[in-house]
Amino acid sequence: MPVATNPFEDPDAKYLVLITNEGQHSLWPVFADVPDGWEVIFGEDGRQECLDFIEKNWTDMRPNSLIRQMEADAAARKSNVSGNGTSGNGSAAAKKPKKETVGNK
Repeated sequence: MPVATNPFEDPDAKYLVLITNEGQHSLWPVFADVPDGWEVIFGEDGRQECLDFIEKNWTDMRPNSLIRQMEADAAARKSNVSGNGTSGNGSAAAKKPKKETVGNK
């Protein structure tokens, strides 16, 4: 009885590299239909060549939407820095207004 092999691990097969709009990459065997939401960005080529492409080009595993949100959050924090020496993050003490006294000056 023949042993079933994983089509993603066949070193002699031909593959594609797929990508989503979130920047996520996938090794994909050429015989399988490209799933909805994915597009071919590399291949048809050998398994190792496709893995090398993924390693070289997919250096940040975060989805694109998370990268954009983190950049927006960092920009918002930076724009909250005011000219009075406070950072807007609660690390500096806020200036208290002077109390007015009645009578004795």
